[in-house]
Amino acid sequence: MAQRASAAWRPLQLLFRWWPVLGLLAMAGLARVVGTGSTRVDRYFLRDNTAIYDWRLVLLFVSDARVVTVAWAVGVGIALWQQRTRLALVALVTVPVTTLLVPACKQLFGRTKGGTWAYPSGHTTVLVVVLGMLVLLAAWKTWAVIAAGVLTVWGMLGQSLTYHYFTDTVGGLLLGSAIVAAAAVLAGCPPPGCRPLAGS
Repeated sequence: MAQRASAAWRPLQLLFRWWPVLGLLAMAGLARVVGTGSTRVDRYFLRDNTAIYDWRLVLLFVSDARVVTVAWAVGVGIALWQQRTRLALVALVTVPVTTLLVPACKQLFGRTKGGTWAYPSGHTTVLVVVLGMLVLLAAWKTWAVIAAGVLTVWGMLGQSLTYHYFTDTVGGLLLGSAIVAAAAVLAGCPPPGCRPLAGS
């Protein structure tokens, strides 16, 4: 029975182990597909958005740098209070590294919107990374994963309807999730079903 359960988890284990690489490759592949301009799906989100106004500002709340920074600081603080030093250190380092990595990616891919670098969305990337750190802190509880998913979609919509193309936010999701997967391994807390493979 245990062998069957282990075999059932094996594809997820492999996916999680390789996601830092696969996520980066997917982000680069999407960048090649979308090019430097907008796509049909991007134009759908921006079809009536000639200015940033009204209810769209509400959608920007969760990806606001101040909100995300507070959430990050609270997460690191809780990890330290729980004496989970390794996780606290990984969370403390991961977010600044992400903020340095995103501009490099933007210049590499060269996509702009309104005269500024656009792909991948930095706000989305950092949001995903911070939410991922909070999910690690919550030990991958189902409620935490669902909440992080809802807030990620919320943040992606806010950016897609204002400052970014929708595909920029997808690129941010791919980059952010790749960073979270790598951070989870470094912190020693991958998902419960994704412990290191036997013999590895």
